[in-house]
Amino acid sequence: MKILHVDKEKCTRCGICAKVCPASFIKMTEEGPHENEFRFCIACGHCVAVCPHSALDNDRTPLAQQEPINPARWDVQAARDFLRSRRSIRRYKQQTVPQEKLLQILDIARYAPTGGNGQGLSYLVISDKEKLQQITELTIQWMEQELSSGVSSAAYYRNVVRQYRATGEDMILRGAPHLIVALCDEKFLRGQENAHFSFSYAELFAPTIGIGTCWAGYFQACAFTGYAPLLEVLEIPAGKKVAGALMAGYSQYKYHRLVERNPLEVNWL
Repeated sequence: MKILHVDKEKCTRCGICAKVCPASFIKMTEEGPHENEFRFCIACGHCVAVCPHSALDNDRTPLAQQEPINPARWDVQAARDFLRSRRSIRRYKQQTVPQEKLLQILDIARYAPTGGNGQGLSYLVISDKEKLQQITELTIQWMEQELSSGVSSAAYYRNVVRQYRATGEDMILRGAPHLIVALCDEKFLRGQENAHFSFSYAELFAPTIGIGTCWAGYFQACAFTGYAPLLEVLEIPAGKKVAGALMAGYSQYKYHRLVERNPLEVNWL
């Protein structure tokens, strides 16, 4: 079924839509853009977004759903400072975040780039305190099993386990009131990388509405192994697996300076 629609009165046959199509789904003819029967559309929206005359529409990424870009909104220095101001938050207030704000964050996350526009993610938001404590305890138990089995990489967990058992300090979820878990189909090969892209967007956007985030790396390490006790607590739907996780909540503290990083190192060929 045809999905491309061309307004022939507006189309100048510039061919830009065909040039930017990553799937080579669009081919140019004397009459204008046409669908390439040997390729398929990945619904990235490039063709519609790039047309300077709004002459092209695509059923999979409709023109009516695309917003005009206003470059005047963007300032180079502001963007630079905004990106540099991102911080991983590991101390949270116990105040819960309204669902509306969490939905705002995840709504932005879905716009992150993904390989072949595969997307393929859904999200599980855990806010129940008892369940969060269970997740921490089970992750610690998994670490202890890894340590006792002599896995070389488990040495990284030794101090985390010792501190938790001695003081009860939660270094797994850091006391965050929310854990956002990205899920994907079990057979989806790009789930973890797509989750990383999506959570990168999420953690950049979150501070603009007053929310702090941090990657739940220890939890991810446990979940990625398929540790059954943890997966049972998560109640993951059949056919799904964990692709990534992000802690979220209100930060206890405010940061006042932009932190420096290692000097830039570049080689040119």
